[in-house]
Amino acid sequence: MTTKDKVLEKLASAGGKPVSGEILASECDVSRAAIWKAVSALRDKGFSIEGTPNGGYVLADGGDFCTPELFHKTFACEFPEYAENFTEWLAETDSTMTYAKRLLSECGNLRAADGTLTQAGKKYHGAVIVAESQTAGRGRLGRTFVSPDKTGIYLSVIYAPSGGITQPAPITAFAAVAVCRAINKLYGINPSIKWINDIFVENGGKRKKAVGILTEGVTNFETQRIESAIIGIGLNIKPSKEFSGELDDIVGFIESAANCNASGANAKVSSAVTRCRLAAEVAGQLLRIYNEPPEKVMDEYKRLVFLIGEEVEVHPIIGDEKSVYTATAIDIDENASLVVRLKDGTTRKLSSGEVSLKSANFTK
Repeated sequence: MTTKDKVLEKLASAGGKPVSGEILASECDVSRAAIWKAVSALRDKGFSIEGTPNGGYVLADGGDFCTPELFHKTFACEFPEYAENFTEWLAETDSTMTYAKRLLSECGNLRAADGTLTQAGKKYHGAVIVAESQTAGRGRLGRTFVSPDKTGIYLSVIYAPSGGITQPAPITAFAAVAVCRAINKLYGINPSIKWINDIFVENGGKRKKAVGILTEGVTNFETQRIESAIIGIGLNIKPSKEFSGELDDIVGFIESAANCNASGANAKVSSAVTRCRLAAEVAGQLLRIYNEPPEKVMDEYKRLVFLIGEEVEVHPIIGDEKSVYTATAIDIDENASLVVRLKDGTTRKLSSGEVSLKSANFTK
């Protein structure tokens, strides 16, 4: 670890109290001049480090920061079975999905002729790419995913299991369960899922979308096999001016939901969860869930989906209002398809499209 990273960690662990240059120099085993250079370099990278009259330094960012080294350390500590996985933390990128695709396009074949993973495949299976902001964040159906700095976290995980992907449909549903587990563990709240890939929390008495999930497959056209999937997850943690206007009534925030359900010490704990810690928890839960019995995870997914038993509007072809119809959501099958009952009593299974729920306490 560099002197710069050591200084950053020590200032963060001080909890907002000043740490003298002398103490930093002693604990980092370097000169005072080296400490001054490290602090200057951190300020150049955007960290707010204030000097105090007695010569101490204070990290004014509240400790909610990250570096590539710190993220890997946090991830490896919380999920030691994935300590050797490729991880990357970026201050900014166009899109973590696009970034992951670039990695895969430049690494060559993920699999050998017999289907086993190549060295590149072994390197990137389970790879985690995290960004603090995105300039071209993407959602489903070509939509923009607003990704402001310092108020959310955005990550993609590459999933390339042995033998390829034979059942792609549940991948997104399992990811939604993993994110719900992570939020519940760190914030103590119970998110819910809107089929198939949106995660909602309660803000101001309404369910609002706080997390979006996008899954894209990478297919080998020669073998017609899905070699890997890239699971992208965008989490809105705290309010930002980027979500003003019409987005204000649509977008929810994890920290706001946690603080509404907590007080005193619990509220402080909720606001103390760093983006680095949340990103590590989400990525780790995601990688673990794909090794669990599918039927167990699907049962959990069904319990978390809040549409069952509700009347919904089905949009089978996005943008075609003539195709919209009303039905009642009655079940979710083993492939994560939503089963709906029409007014004439017939049923349909939906594996794509969108549904919306009209309710006083819900924002679609």
